[in-house]
Amino acid sequence: MPIRLPLTCKILTGLSISLLLSGCFERHRTTDSLCETYPALCKELNVNDGQCRIQRTTLIWQRYDVLKNPTDQEKFKELKDTQKYIYCLEYAARIEPTELKERKTIRMNALYDSYNNITRLNNELASSSDPEIIYYRWSQGDELAQNQFLELEGKPELETPDLQLALASYYISKDKDKTYQLLHHALSLYKKNEVVNQEIIKSLATLSQQQEKLKEAYIWVLIANDMNMPVTKSKKVANLFLLTEDEQNRLNKKATHILENLRNGSYKQNMVN
Repeated sequence: MPIRLPLTCKILTGLSISLLLSGCFERHRTTDSLCETYPALCKELNVNDGQCRIQRTTLIWQRYDVLKNPTDQEKFKELKDTQKYIYCLEYAARIEPTELKERKTIRMNALYDSYNNITRLNNELASSSDPEIIYYRWSQGDELAQNQFLELEGKPELETPDLQLALASYYISKDKDKTYQLLHHALSLYKKNEVVNQEIIKSLATLSQQQEKLKEAYIWVLIANDMNMPVTKSKKVANLFLLTEDEQNRLNKKATHILENLRNGSYKQNMVN
């Protein structure tokens, strides 16, 4: 199994000697050694099976992180890693092994156990106050979580691009002007060299066109194309919006300026107006 390097251990003294013994000397260099020391982390998984090896390894190490630091965020990571493992297993369980027919049974058992773990983790996170987890619960149909999430509007907890996008998704059918402002605010929260969520750019392109801000729509299409998330060809958009060549040149320069600021983490809404 792939090697995962251990965390760097700090020099500890005095009363911390017990942590030194249990932490710095507990150096698991492989997933196999981790499973030998903590068999519960790997129980019911399809170990020694070539199928879903990457997803399984990631899940095992995340379970170890939860064991050492059982916070809601770590459990949420385990939940997401379990879901990825399930997606792989659901495909692998349909494969008929040419040898060792019991492997299919092992995969099915691992799949059912993973379903149970998803239920367990969802129950453990049901009362979490973490906004990402609240939004996840909302996305799974939890109406109480929707109200909890909306109550956080305007608070520092939601000041991330993805959570602002989540908030915008709620208002899209209710208040397009507010949605437009939330999407711009989401872009302003990116820091230098962070990867911009494609849905924000695409949503701005679509919303600008719906609001008949055609030149802005053209700018966002250009930016989407430059960020390798093509919405449509800029020439087609230019013809659709009846832009002159001078207008195209001016808007091209503005799009380049906006793109540079997005990459530098210094975007402001007035750059597009």
